[in-house]
Amino acid sequence: MRTYGSPTEHGEPHRPISAELDGSEEHNQPVRFHPALHTVEVMAASLGSPGRPGSLEIPTYHAPMSTPFDLAQLRTLVAVAECGGVSRAAKLLHLSQPTVSQHLRLLERRMGEPLTERVGRGIALNPAGDRLLIEARKILAVHDEAMSRLATSSARTLTIGSTETAADSLLPRLLAALKDAYPDQALRFRIDRSTAMLAAIDQGTIDIALFLSISQSSVGTRVGELSLDWFAAEGWRPPTTGDLPLVAYVEPCEMRQRAFTVLATAGSDVVVGAESTSLEGVIAVARAGLGVAVLPVAGVVPHGLARVAEMPDLGRIGVQVASRRGVDPELENTAVRAMRTFFADVAATG
Repeated sequence: MRTYGSPTEHGEPHRPISAELDGSEEHNQPVRFHPALHTVEVMAASLGSPGRPGSLEIPTYHAPMSTPFDLAQLRTLVAVAECGGVSRAAKLLHLSQPTVSQHLRLLERRMGEPLTERVGRGIALNPAGDRLLIEARKILAVHDEAMSRLATSSARTLTIGSTETAADSLLPRLLAALKDAYPDQALRFRIDRSTAMLAAIDQGTIDIALFLSISQSSVGTRVGELSLDWFAAEGWRPPTTGDLPLVAYVEPCEMRQRAFTVLATAGSDVVVGAESTSLEGVIAVARAGLGVAVLPVAGVVPHGLARVAEMPDLGRIGVQVASRRGVDPELENTAVRAMRTFFADVAATG
């Protein structure tokens, strides 16, 4: 007869496991408890081998789940289910595919069983994944509704996020529109990269975001477009031989990807001469003459830089307005109208 001892907080059992082997002799068996895996392991050497008389298979013991779910991982699960795969879910969430896959692996580790199965060249949720999906939607709905109630039940400061590459020209118009519509509302601004804006919107840490996106399927509402152009130190010219040095944001960055695509189409070999996490860093490196940068044309050319004419056309990049879950729709509408008016004025003045 086998009995399990309860593990201590240090992972050691209170008592050994006893096993009745061959129906005649009782032996004490050494045990190891694995807190991280929630399993009890009996040293196999003393139990014989499977199929032999007296051998005994030990089932895995799963401790009750007490660690809270990660909401970002649950949102990823829902996105994979709704989009039909990792690639589309990654685009919807503005995450990398490895990050989406990691979220799924962490949920599987959390649940102690696989949640997906291979279907053709993609994946789909298996029955265990479907069961978790039902609960995930309930958890996220309760969370989002609570966030909405809390947001509307108190006079909170509105946090407005903007991509740093367009803040100089776009933020003043947005600020004026919001102040006019909500004169008594306290406002706070956050300037960062577009990828950071999207993450903050998803996490609910900012209310309205103004960001750039080449993709037409991006979240939010497209309110206008800006031209993309090449900028470098005054007097800089593309090399006639060898690799063209590109100054860019660190990945992920749609402008960086557009530059590589356009230059590859033009037959140019490209090397990243320098990269930065900020607009200030990109401009500083380009100003130092270390390469050419891709930037949106959104007003005055940064000091110390000049457009590089003898380079292939980069096209345009969209300007999007998005809001977190639970925001008053009229607040987002005010931001959308303000930005569309701005771009209409720019078009009218040529």
